[in-house]
Amino acid sequence: VPLLVGSEKPGIGGEPLVGQKIKPKHSVYPKGQGSSMPSWVAFDKKTLCFEAYFQENVTDAQNETYRIRKCKIYFYLEDDTIQVVEPEFKNCGIPQGTLICRHRIPLPPPNNDQFYNVYHFNLNQQMVLYSRTFTLTNCDPFTRNFLTRLGVILNDPAPVPEDPYSSLREQLDKNMNPLRPYERCDTLKQFLDNDRKVLRFCCLWDDTESVFGDPRELVLYYFLADDTIEIHEVFYPNSGRDASPKFLRRGKLPKRPPAQMKQPGEITERTVLNVFASKNQGERYMLDNLQTGAVHEEFYKDHDLVIGGEVNVWGRRVIITDCDDFTKDYYRSNYGIEDFTPVQYKAPPDPIPQKPPRLVPPYNGFGSEEDSLSSCQGLLLRPPRKDFNKFMEKDSCGMESNVLNFRAKMVTSDAVDREREFIISFYLCDDSISVLEPPQRNSGVLGGKFLERGRVKKPGQELFKKELSEYFTAQDLYVGAILCISGKNFQLVAADEYTFNYMEKHAEEFPKANMGSILSKLRSVPEEKQSEIRKFVALSDPTSTGFIAYESFRNLLMDLDCGLSEHEVLVLCRRFSERTQPDVDAGLMLAVAQDFLRKKHFEEIPDMARAFTHRDRHNAGRLPTKETRTVCKAFQLPLPENLLGGLLSKFSDGDEIDYHAFLAGINWIENPAPPVMPSDVLKRKWRGNQLTFSGSQSERHSK
Repeated sequence: VPLLVGSEKPGIGGEPLVGQKIKPKHSVYPKGQGSSMPSWVAFDKKTLCFEAYFQENVTDAQNETYRIRKCKIYFYLEDDTIQVVEPEFKNCGIPQGTLICRHRIPLPPPNNDQFYNVYHFNLNQQMVLYSRTFTLTNCDPFTRNFLTRLGVILNDPAPVPEDPYSSLREQLDKNMNPLRPYERCDTLKQFLDNDRKVLRFCCLWDDTESVFGDPRELVLYYFLADDTIEIHEVFYPNSGRDASPKFLRRGKLPKRPPAQMKQPGEITERTVLNVFASKNQGERYMLDNLQTGAVHEEFYKDHDLVIGGEVNVWGRRVIITDCDDFTKDYYRSNYGIEDFTPVQYKAPPDPIPQKPPRLVPPYNGFGSEEDSLSSCQGLLLRPPRKDFNKFMEKDSCGMESNVLNFRAKMVTSDAVDREREFIISFYLCDDSISVLEPPQRNSGVLGGKFLERGRVKKPGQELFKKELSEYFTAQDLYVGAILCISGKNFQLVAADEYTFNYMEKHAEEFPKANMGSILSKLRSVPEEKQSEIRKFVALSDPTSTGFIAYESFRNLLMDLDCGLSEHEVLVLCRRFSERTQPDVDAGLMLAVAQDFLRKKHFEEIPDMARAFTHRDRHNAGRLPTKETRTVCKAFQLPLPENLLGGLLSKFSDGDEIDYHAFLAGINWIENPAPPVMPSDVLKRKWRGNQLTFSGSQSERHSK
């Protein structure tokens, strides 16, 4: 059956017939080859740039037959598209810009069924784009490198022929403006490099020759940004002269000033030449392009200003005598000058008489001494200033109270007062002291606040005197010190743990807690006493354990007579001691725990038992410590953390806890424990309302 087929149908076996051309399958976009990455990702923002030109015939013009038009050809690698752009020129008279928009351009006939690709580009060859022949002359470095890696052998760059019309236009532009103005002097770099950099010189102008003249001191400023000079005069008090703002306003200073000042407009940037002068036809002028009539003036530069040199300031002879440190560094680094000896132009000044001391009246007894002194320092009464920085640094913050607490006893012959105990607190933020007497049962003395918080003066000072009184400082308080407060002598017998730790941490502020000074005192012990010390230590430690009792070691140090105080002995023993804490009775811990639960009305112990049983899948009656603590936290058991940890450790067997025994022990409803008596002491950590003093009652062994 005869069929009508197109001219593109191939012959037998798919072979093309004679004169037949098979169009490629990919006629719009090239077939992707290589890596799996798409071309618009692999070649994104990668473009080949070629410089080219084409010749355009001009048929309607009389003075020209063709023009050479330069353009740039961009080949986009992501989709093989081409764009032709011609740079725009001012007043060219022809449309410029994008000549060919970006798209795939087919090859010239008879291969118009194919498109240009990267292998069709090379230097010094012609390309036909829509019947317009372009000659490629050069390319950028990226294009050259890319084609070279593809294996394309690039030709040498081709020169661009001269365009007669462009040459004619340039010649016309030159003829239209033959007299160019003076060349521009670009000082922007000098300004950017030297902005706000000024040389400062001390100068002297000897004006003694004039009537009522005298030497005048000047300060010359040289601005490196624009080579200008400004001069100020130094006016002293009671000099008899009115202070003028400036001796010389800022500007360039000529070396040879003219005899007569120029009028405004005589000195201009451009000069003109009289090329035609006639009384009938007038005068004609032209710009002086060769600067034949220009006035050249020489101005002072930085290399003209040296110490000892002279500067002509419009007829005034000014001598440079000295300069500042920045000026010295500038000349030292730029000109290698090392001699900056100042010029002595006047006798050394007389020594300034010392001001008589300001006498302060003695303290009159009204208010504080600082307040009375501040009223004598000015007409306006102001309260005395406090050390705010010290207050912010040493004020209580979190767990750091910055308060030193000592236990003291009264030094007196009265038997009742000797048994009284006091707590002396020193506040580091303002050096104030407060004394509190804890109440004691059946002592016959009502406890409470013994001394209000405030600074305490040292004894033995005169009351009505001119100098300020001395107050007790933190360095005056240590174990063994005797303080006279309100006419009573107090001896510090112990301190709390925080006080010892703070003083040892800041040993540079507290000499009594400085281990270096303590050891230096021990090294000063004579040799014969050192042998006695060895014998005493050997007798106190017959089994050679390396430890002796604290009391024996303290008595030994106090008998050495080497100047050690009680506080220094305690610091030394704390440094080389082994502390042992006695075990707390489990019954006492349970009694305290039940007391906590009774006060909080905690009655959820049966619910806790069911929760423990639910977690105990094997019915072993034991649970890990972590799960036991989790159940206690879930029911919000109102026990302190240290007490809960101690109870769990008492009922633990390895890593497991017998929760039945634990619940039975804390069940204050079914198994009430004996009440906690005031005489019972449960050794716990400080919780904010307890003070534990150390120093003489702790169980300690010295090494």
